[in-house]
Amino acid sequence: MPYLKFSKILVISIFILLATFSNAEIKPTLNVYTYSSFTSDWGPGPKVKEAFEKECECILNYVALEDGVSLLSRLKLEGKNTKADIVLGLDTNLIANAEKTGFFAPHQQQLKNSSLPEPWTNETFIPYDFGYFAFVYDKNILKTPPNSLKALVEDKNGPKILIQDPRTSTPGLGLLLWVKKVYGDKAAEAWRKLSPRIVTVSKGWSEAYGLFLKNEAPMVLSYTTSPAYHVIAEEKLNYAAAEFDEGHYQQIEVAGLIKSSKQQVLGKKFLSFIQSETFQTIIPTTNWMYPASLSSDKLPEAFGDLVQPKQALIFNDIEIEENRKKWVREWLDALAN
Repeated sequence: MPYLKFSKILVISIFILLATFSNAEIKPTLNVYTYSSFTSDWGPGPKVKEAFEKECECILNYVALEDGVSLLSRLKLEGKNTKADIVLGLDTNLIANAEKTGFFAPHQQQLKNSSLPEPWTNETFIPYDFGYFAFVYDKNILKTPPNSLKALVEDKNGPKILIQDPRTSTPGLGLLLWVKKVYGDKAAEAWRKLSPRIVTVSKGWSEAYGLFLKNEAPMVLSYTTSPAYHVIAEEKLNYAAAEFDEGHYQQIEVAGLIKSSKQQVLGKKFLSFIQSETFQTIIPTTNWMYPASLSSDKLPEAFGDLVQPKQALIFNDIEIEENRKKWVREWLDALAN
């Protein structure tokens, strides 16, 4: 009898286990390649995953890389064998290069309630947030920050800075384009002037910002929205972004569907979800950027105190694609001399 009782328990246990596996198998998985700060515990990734999985009856799986530039490099390396269904974290400085690969399908979405400064016309990628690059500083340490990019570059006694590599980092590429936009043909000369005060050129944003918080330099390349994090999450008022007279270079972050993905319907559902109020309200206090499809009256109060650039600086994505490699070589040569 004990043997029969044990056998019944074993059969029931196996049945439950098989049922569990069966239920798991019918749930499709959507693989999203994105950057590490998006998937971190304090980033938007966990909340986005929870909210989307409630709607989709699916599993949202993240593959995290350092930055937007790293995402594109990984995609090119994997080619048609990529396991990505969605790539989230490229920006307007990379989309022409990304479209050139032929890996992405048209998004076939109608952009809803856009809060972008300009109309969005790209048919491959959907924007989910935007912001402006800036140099962030601690007001308790740096009493008089530079008020323009030229003042930062040309003052030999100016503050030391932490920046990111344009070959591996979207902020790093943003600064490269910012300098080029302001200085034009004299960009190399500007980099040579600035070079002695560059403490570190890091691979990605997280490393540079971490060094800044350890007081390795009084200024770090980040975003105009970065101080909002310190106000809301830490209740600290001593961090600010320096406002530059020439304006600030703009970044728009986007997501795209991989053409070879076997989850086309689910992928398009996720692109639509990106524009929902559920997703968009997560962005300001996790990714610390402006949401691309949310009215300003729904932003946290601290966002009202941020630097508002006098001018949004930006290159056409085609112009970036045609010149990016040349401008990066110019940057490398200037810093080497």
